[in-house]
Amino acid sequence: MTRQLNFWAVIPAAGIGRRVGAEKPKQYLRILDQTILEHSLRPFCDHPLIKGIAVVVAGNDSHWPTLAISGHDKIIRATGGKERCHSVLNGLDRISDLADSNDWVLVHDAARPCVTVEDIDRLIHKVKDHPAGGILAVPVRDTMKRAGQCHEIDETVSRDNLWRALTPQMFRLGLLKRCIAAAVAENQVVTDESQAMEKNGYKPELVPAGSHNIKISQVEDMALAEFYLNKQRGNDENRPRL
Repeated sequence: MTRQLNFWAVIPAAGIGRRVGAEKPKQYLRILDQTILEHSLRPFCDHPLIKGIAVVVAGNDSHWPTLAISGHDKIIRATGGKERCHSVLNGLDRISDLADSNDWVLVHDAARPCVTVEDIDRLIHKVKDHPAGGILAVPVRDTMKRAGQCHEIDETVSRDNLWRALTPQMFRLGLLKRCIAAAVAENQVVTDESQAMEKNGYKPELVPAGSHNIKISQVEDMALAEFYLNKQRGNDENRPRL
């Protein structure tokens, strides 16, 4: 009998978020009534197909244990590494204790609090039969410029076929582990999981997504995230109850 494959998640949350300029890591700043990290985790906790979630936090993180969601029965804790790729690899190792190497794993940025259950559904539906995996992404709509060292424009870059990579990004657990481990062994810092796959010859699928799935990088992003989260709450309240 063929084993049913499961879906897991890894949320790297060990960064300190220097660019936001807060006294605490940005994932612990509050929007509405929850931290950014809690907003980012909730859709994965609520999704019926997600079997478990490895949350990767710094070894000395004193904020994480204070969150009620840290005790959720789907969540396990892993310890962060030097760079994001090291943290993701640690999270994958933690999931490997429970999962099959052919299971799917969705890696999501802790600083993307506006992801929805529907976003996760779309990625799973589109990618679950793809040989390499895939990512949520948005086509680039702005005119793109490449600058020199003094921020003077060197050239205008065609936006044709350019996409902004989002998360979650979904790949087979064992394959993703091998690809990231290979990059780490060569002292290469990959900025997302797709890059690790690409370096090993794989071509992940781009799954069109909504622009609401923003990443908190600057202070002004907080207000935009609050707008989207309020809008999502309004949609939830107006959705017919079965």
